[in-house]
Amino acid sequence: MDNSGKEKEAIQLMADADKKVKTSGSFLGGMFGGPHKVEEACEMYCRAANMFKMAKNWNAAGNAFCQAARIHMQLQNKHDSATSFIDAGNAFKKADPSEAIKCLNAAVDIYTDMGRFTIAAKHHITIAEIYESELVDIEKAIAHYEQAADYYKGEESNSSANKCLLKVGAYAAQLEQYAKAIEIYEQVGSSTMDNPLLKYSAKEYFFKASLCHFIVDELNAKLAVEKYEEMFPAFSDSRECKLLKIKEFDSISRLDQWQTTMLLRIKKTIQGDEGDLK
Repeated sequence: MDNSGKEKEAIQLMADADKKVKTSGSFLGGMFGGPHKVEEACEMYCRAANMFKMAKNWNAAGNAFCQAARIHMQLQNKHDSATSFIDAGNAFKKADPSEAIKCLNAAVDIYTDMGRFTIAAKHHITIAEIYESELVDIEKAIAHYEQAADYYKGEESNSSANKCLLKVGAYAAQLEQYAKAIEIYEQVGSSTMDNPLLKYSAKEYFFKASLCHFIVDELNAKLAVEKYEEMFPAFSDSRECKLLKIKEFDSISRLDQWQTTMLLRIKKTIQGDEGDLK
């Protein structure tokens, strides 16, 4: 059967499922297997959704999965309801990012109500990524990364929490929220410097915190660098620390885009200070 045939069959399945839901609510329907009819309707919505997916009709697939999710909730099948909302969100991601976020948020609410915080955190990250790449709303992306980090911390998944926090730190710095960025980079640096597998990343986080300090206040930045060297002696011998002291880093190791942006802002701040002194 070609895709158009699948789509026609899916539309018919949706109509049949709607009919079952309506008759299950009637007096006679309630007497003759009401709940069973609703369960059958739920299965039909899921089958229709998968047919719409095969036909690449993502909006229709999303709507069908949403119908299934609502019926699962009505039947108190919370886990199945959340799964159907996730399926709906994944379908809508290809056609309607705002609807995708609504469905994913509905799933997150169910998972948090069930105490499934790790899986809720995972879907907060998905929502954050949609805000990043599709809707370009960085403030909302930050909020969802922060929520994911909180949930991961609560479940002692510190590595996953740190990944989310580093996203927040990078965006906070780009939005010129330097105090917030510094706090995050110091926090993640401190939590990784004693871990044998992660300690080599700590110098990068202290470096980024230092860059943010330099944009705000050069004197405090120098004090911060000294503090990081005391906390983590390996930082003293790092290229990153040498850059902060001798400005030859770019010839040793090429800077990435984020680091270059921060350095340009430091340069602008220093030029502004020089202008004030004239």
